[in-house]
Amino acid sequence: MDAATVTIGSSSDSKLLSATRKPAIVTPLMTDLSAAFFVGALGLAVGSFLNVCIYRLPRDQSVVRPPSRCPSCGRGLRWFENVPVAAWVVLGGRCRTCRNVISPMYPMVETVTAFMFTFHYWQLGWQPLLGVRLVFVAVMIVLCVIDFQVQILPDVITLPGVGIGLVAGSLLEPGWTSSLVGMVAGGGVLWVVGEGYLRIRGQQGMGMGDVKMLAMIGAFLGWQSMLITLLLASVLGSVVGVAMVLLNRGGMQSALPFGSFLAVSALISTCVGQPLLHWYLRFY
Repeated sequence: MDAATVTIGSSSDSKLLSATRKPAIVTPLMTDLSAAFFVGALGLAVGSFLNVCIYRLPRDQSVVRPPSRCPSCGRGLRWFENVPVAAWVVLGGRCRTCRNVISPMYPMVETVTAFMFTFHYWQLGWQPLLGVRLVFVAVMIVLCVIDFQVQILPDVITLPGVGIGLVAGSLLEPGWTSSLVGMVAGGGVLWVVGEGYLRIRGQQGMGMGDVKMLAMIGAFLGWQSMLITLLLASVLGSVVGVAMVLLNRGGMQSALPFGSFLAVSALISTCVGQPLLHWYLRFY
């Protein structure tokens, strides 16, 4: 065919091409980034609520009413004073009215919650197990800070947590067998340790709150992750205890918030538990 006879195409052909042209495709990377941003923002908001739980639950106060207020002067906070992290930074870590210091624990809880939410989304993606893990993360953060501050693990969290973890673990991961064994073994191991310490030393060495908490962790994560959690918590507690003795911050009889160590270790287990388990089994 001669080059001079080639035509570009009629207007009807152009319309047909326009009609059949596919819409622009949103890249998976942009979709993942948007979703991760959403989950992170959700984590900040949830972290703000967790701060309310951390402050009020040990005091037997409602986490719903009254609305958020300054713990020093009692003034109700405006909406812009409740913006996670940003409000604390803008106000310089002080109440806008009484100028008393607001604990940096507040933005720390919000930031950690946002990070853990985002990490678990990145790890699991959109699936039912993600919702279960986010609930577990929130519970661990609350228990960690409460036990660190006042050495209490509220039954209002741990007892329902055992039941919820068993149901969720049976329906999803790790399966009902592993979940049930994790719950029984988790609670049983610490109960035996505490009872043995009481009979040998004649004093309480392990609170029942720790027993219920590890039973809950076992129900949510299964027996393997429960064992990893217990091992990590024991190592972490030992390191902190020895450091306190060396720094003259306490003696061998000093009470340590073992629930806080369990919470940190459980969160580590949900993030890198399987690689840790495989690494540990290489030595056997």
